[in-house]
Amino acid sequence: MKISIERAALLKAVSQAQSVVERRNTIPILANVLIEAKEETVSFRATDLDIEVVDKILGQVERAGATTVSAVMLHEIVRKLPDGALVQLSDDGTSGRLTIEAGRSNFSLATLPKEDFPVMATSEYASNFTAKSEILRRLFDKTKFAISTEETRYYLNGVYMHVSDVDGGKVLRCVATDGHRLARVDADLPDGAADMVGVIVPRKTVNELRKLLDKDDVEIAVSVSETKVRFVTPEITLTSKVIDGTFPDYTRVIPSGNTKKLEVDAAEFAKAVDRVATVSSERSRAVKLTLDEDRLILSVNAPDSGAAEEELAVAYGDEPLEIGFNAKYLLEIASQVDRENAVFMFNSSGDPTLMREGNDTSAVYVVMPMRV
Repeated sequence: MKISIERAALLKAVSQAQSVVERRNTIPILANVLIEAKEETVSFRATDLDIEVVDKILGQVERAGATTVSAVMLHEIVRKLPDGALVQLSDDGTSGRLTIEAGRSNFSLATLPKEDFPVMATSEYASNFTAKSEILRRLFDKTKFAISTEETRYYLNGVYMHVSDVDGGKVLRCVATDGHRLARVDADLPDGAADMVGVIVPRKTVNELRKLLDKDDVEIAVSVSETKVRFVTPEITLTSKVIDGTFPDYTRVIPSGNTKKLEVDAAEFAKAVDRVATVSSERSRAVKLTLDEDRLILSVNAPDSGAAEEELAVAYGDEPLEIGFNAKYLLEIASQVDRENAVFMFNSSGDPTLMREGNDTSAVYVVMPMRV
């Protein structure tokens, strides 16, 4: 194999590959990226047996072939090469070495046989549809903060992507929760997605998928089966196993009887929460909201470190209310608001609170209060 690739294109491909491989693994081949060159295309394939990513880029292929080499090592080398360099990768198939040349730099890396590289079994996908990258980006970006990190509740360690009924129509919906907060975001249902089975997309896959969704107006081909989900762009194919578990009935958690309405500038609210939380003890990070006629007082009282208080002008016309929240949860939810105003709907100091962006009901967040 002998190929030449421009550094920027090579760096993008190997950075995607090295983020998929497991740093700590007992199977040496899983630390490697499979490089395959034929005609004018070079593909880079990496897997951790749960996720597989294949990145295809254009390159000058002098001699077709394939080999596997350490993904992290290759990434580090390419990252440190000068901008604009033309990188030549070559191996003769017998020495067990891949040679990397760029300008006056020359590296030689150990390889492993390409035959040992595991390729994820193809799946029969029950549903196939396409969606614009900005639609998928919004669905996953606005929900992923609520993914649980508790391994015992493994079925919460991802985003639940499914089709749901809303006002007589169907929507594509993503939901994530960790028991303390919940995010539910809807988008128009793409053609061909109506019969999709609901799947839980794992946290790592959500993070890897995010790298595919940077460009607007790119059509992403999505394929879903009961065990796998696949996202395809013109250059990259990301295939992942889904979490084998049942996502809980989240609709029971979303309150419908909350009538006390607070409207506040989302950016100002987030900054104020951040300021008063500075003095709170790290363990609890509790912030108290005291609501009165068009007035909100945010306060923190940490006996061991100090106290803080800040007043905001808000729109609130219901009876006075005192309620406490974890500052981190409030900040994460407030940072999801793209519009100017955040609307909070309260019931009492012990009940879950609902938050949405202005009058938009396609994105709904729930946060549990805490005692203060």
